[in-house]
Amino acid sequence: MKGQRGVWVALVCLALSPTPAFSQDTSWDQEIAAGRLAYEQGRPAEAEQHLVAALKEAEAFGADDPRLPESLQTLAALYYALGRDAEAEPLYQRAQVLLVEKRLGPDHPGLARSLNNLAGVYRTQGRYAEAEPLYKRSLAIFEKALGPEHPDVAQSLNNLAGLYSVQGKYAQAEPLYQRALVIDEKALGPEHPAVALCLNNLAALYDAQRKYAQAEPLYRRALAIWEKALGPEHPNVATSLESLAALYRATKRNAEAAELEARAQRIRAIKR
Repeated sequence: MKGQRGVWVALVCLALSPTPAFSQDTSWDQEIAAGRLAYEQGRPAEAEQHLVAALKEAEAFGADDPRLPESLQTLAALYYALGRDAEAEPLYQRAQVLLVEKRLGPDHPGLARSLNNLAGVYRTQGRYAEAEPLYKRSLAIFEKALGPEHPDVAQSLNNLAGLYSVQGKYAQAEPLYQRALVIDEKALGPEHPAVALCLNNLAALYDAQRKYAQAEPLYRRALAIWEKALGPEHPNVATSLESLAALYRATKRNAEAAELEARAQRIRAIKR
C-alpha cells in the first residue's frame, strides 16, 4: 500500500470514526469504541490493545458477520497511521476478500483476484503456508468461472508456481509453469509478452537447478519476444539480458556474458 497513503488516511478517518453498534453495548462495541477513543487521545499502544481484542472477538462471530471486516479494516487503519504498513496490508486485503465474497459470491472471478492479492501479500512476507491455499482457491475459481484455458488461469498457475519455486519446491512448480505457458501460447499467441514471462519463469526454474541446457533456449526466446513486443530498450529486455548473462557466467562463457551485461547497463542508464 505504499504510495497510497492518501487513500489510507481517508480509511483511517473512516475506520476510526464512530459507527453504529451492531448490537446493544456488546464487548466488541466497547473494545472498538475504546480503541478509537485511545487513538484520538494519542495513546496508540492502548488503541492497538483494544482493537486487537475486538478483532479476536470478531473472529468468533464468523466470516459472514460484518463485524469481522469492520475490525480488520479498523486495526489496519491504525497500523497504517502508525507507519506499520507491513502489518496493515494483510488485514486490509483480508477485509477486502470478505467484502468481495459477500457482494459477489464464492465463485466470482472478482473474489479470485482479491484472494490472489492477499496471497501475494503473504508471499512477500514469507508467509508461504498462508499464501498457498489462497492461490489454490483463486486458481479453482478462475478455472470454474472462466474455463481451464483462460489467460487468468495461466496467471494464477504462474503465481502458485512462483510460490513453490521460492521455497525450492521445483518439482511442484515445473508442471504449473509448463501448463501456464501452453495456455498463454494458445490464448494470446506465441509472441505475446505474457508468453515471454512464462518462458522466463520456467527458465529461471531450470537455472536455479543448474539445468542450464534447458534454461538457455527459454531465456533466449523470452528475450526475443520482449525485444519485438516492447522494444530493444525496455526494462524487461534488460532483465532478460541480465538473466541470460548470469547463465553465461555460470557456464564459463564470460565474454558473451560481458557483452549482454554491457547492453543491459546501457538500457538501465536511460532516463525515463
